[in-house]
Amino acid sequence: MNWLGLLVLLTAAGLAHGTWDNCGGTCGLRAVISDYGLMNYYYGNVAYDYGMTRVVGGTGALPGAWPWMVSIQHPWMPDLGHLCGGSLISTQWVLTAAHCFNDITNISMMYVLIGATQLTQPGPGAQMRSIKQVVMHQYYNHGDMSYDIALLELDHPVQCSPYIQLACVPDATLRVSELKNCWVAGWGATAARAQKSSDYLQEARVQLIDTKLCNSSGWYAGEIHTHNLCAGYPQGTIDTCQGDSGGPLMCQDNNADYWWVIGVTSWGRGCARAKQPGIYTSTQHFYNWILVQMGANTAGRASPTSQAWSHFMTAHLTTQKPRPTRPPTQMPWPALPPTHKPWPTRPPTHKPWPTVIPSQKPWPTAPPTPMPWPKPTPSGEVSSCPFPLNKLVEFFTKVKKLLHQVLGQNTA
Repeated sequence: MNWLGLLVLLTAAGLAHGTWDNCGGTCGLRAVISDYGLMNYYYGNVAYDYGMTRVVGGTGALPGAWPWMVSIQHPWMPDLGHLCGGSLISTQWVLTAAHCFNDITNISMMYVLIGATQLTQPGPGAQMRSIKQVVMHQYYNHGDMSYDIALLELDHPVQCSPYIQLACVPDATLRVSELKNCWVAGWGATAARAQKSSDYLQEARVQLIDTKLCNSSGWYAGEIHTHNLCAGYPQGTIDTCQGDSGGPLMCQDNNADYWWVIGVTSWGRGCARAKQPGIYTSTQHFYNWILVQMGANTAGRASPTSQAWSHFMTAHLTTQKPRPTRPPTQMPWPALPPTHKPWPTRPPTHKPWPTVIPSQKPWPTAPPTPMPWPKPTPSGEVSSCPFPLNKLVEFFTKVKKLLHQVLGQNTA
């Protein structure tokens, strides 16, 4: 075997053993969705039963399919401990739904599982973190599910790998309504009346539905907010359900291979009913809010290792008050509770949790200097190098020196 072939083998071995030690300044990349060699390295020869466990019209996801997907867990939850889903948007921050924390008073009991596909057997590629703080939107209203968005700060950063990557959050320049290849994922109920979560991560393809149609008579009749998205199918059959809350609504970019998290699973009437699709909080609408909260709550501490999304900074800053979902002559809608809520906990005996935990200064009127954030590969280009070039050059130099010592002068 010549030295070049040996070098290729050593490079492949180095990749398999974890040269994915940072996030590389990118986001939205599904690193190993078709790399079954790496899948076996991390998970062994486990016979995953993909497709047999169905999520209201979906199927089981492969390991690494959605590498920013996280499971938010609480020890009081039955069986698997799963409470809500979420999306990793930096090495220390998770995006999720505010209503997941309606009945939670002690976040120190909670933890986040990252990089797993099966909850009971996460695999060596998974990582677990405690929650340092929860930041809920200051206008969140559980009564009408408006402003249903929250951020979790992890106790310490995660290390990116083939199974852990960052999600891309869109600003106002992305034409979300034109995205075609959209999916949802979660460990929630696999049937409308199921009482427990799924052990395997489930995924399903959905269609974006115009919010005007969702708000029309016979559908949700005015209950949808301007900062919501609708996704599913007019006839039902495929939908998110209980336990999927906080998880991502994801769409592939029309001109590249990376993915955008355009929505956070919020609520819906029933699961997979006709003309009652899933309702999601638009991440594009809250892009600046996300930046401000992450920046304000990391002042004086080290920033995440990922690079800035410098050209994705022009989204509209949300300042409006919640819009009522019924005419002002009526009392606020007490009605049916949203069905896409987290799995029930023990009956609360306390007042609702404050909107920002722990206490912090009021939200600044002007955003601070944006903190570093990842950016997708430029439109039309796909990053073919999963680790920094300088590390690759250093690795090749060391290998060449080793070969020179072993094989002599002819290796030059």
